[in-house]
Amino acid sequence: MSDTTARRPRRAATPDGGAAKPQPKGQQTKAAIVDAALGLATQIGLEGLSIGALAEVMQMSKSGVFAHFGSREELQISVVREYHTRFEDEVFYPAMDAARGLPRLRALFDNWMKRTSVEIDSGCIYISGAVEFDDRPGPVRDALASSVSTWQEALRRAIEIAAEEGHLSADTDASQVAFEIHGLILALHYEARFLRSPGCIDRAWRGFGAILERNGAHQPASRKS
Repeated sequence: MSDTTARRPRRAATPDGGAAKPQPKGQQTKAAIVDAALGLATQIGLEGLSIGALAEVMQMSKSGVFAHFGSREELQISVVREYHTRFEDEVFYPAMDAARGLPRLRALFDNWMKRTSVEIDSGCIYISGAVEFDDRPGPVRDALASSVSTWQEALRRAIEIAAEEGHLSADTDASQVAFEIHGLILALHYEARFLRSPGCIDRAWRGFGAILERNGAHQPASRKS
C-alpha cells in the first residue's frame, strides 16, 4: 500500500478494464480452499486450521488439499495473504478515490470502520492472529506482522499527506496519530466482541473526530451513513 501504487487494477478486471480471464481449474480449486480456510480462520483462528478440517469442508481428500499447499504452515500464510488482499480492496484502494489529505484519511477510517462493523461478528485475522502468534517466531508470524505493518505505514503516510496539504497541523506526529487511530479499532473490537458494550461504534467515531480536532482539523469527523 502506497500513494504511488494506489491505482493498481482490482483483481476482478484486466488492465484494459475488461473482464478477467477464467483461472485454470487448479487455481480455482486452490482459491476456493483459501476462501473456505479464511472463513474457518475468522471463527476458530489460524491455529485452528487443519488440512483435515478443510478437506471435510471442501469435500475433498486430505491429499487433495495438501497437494495445493504442501504444509499447514503454507496454508496459514496463504490465508493471511488473502485476508490482506481483501483488506486492501475494501479499505485502502477505494479511499484513493478521495482527495488527498483529510478527505482521504477520513475515507480510510470510514472504510476501516465498515469492515470492522462486519468483523465484530465474523472476527479479524489481524487481531486474532496477533494473539495467537505474538510470541511465536516463524513464517506465519512474519506474514501477519508484515501485513499489519504495511497497513500501518499506509495509514501513517495518509496522515503525513493531510499535514502536508494543510488539513492538519504542520507539527502533527503522524506515528502518534496512527497509533491512536489503530487503538480505536482495537478498543472497538474488544468492547463489541467481548464485552458487548452498546454504542461503541459511535464512540469510535467520536474518538476519531477528537484525534483530528486535537491535531488541527477544522471540522470534526462525522459518521457516514
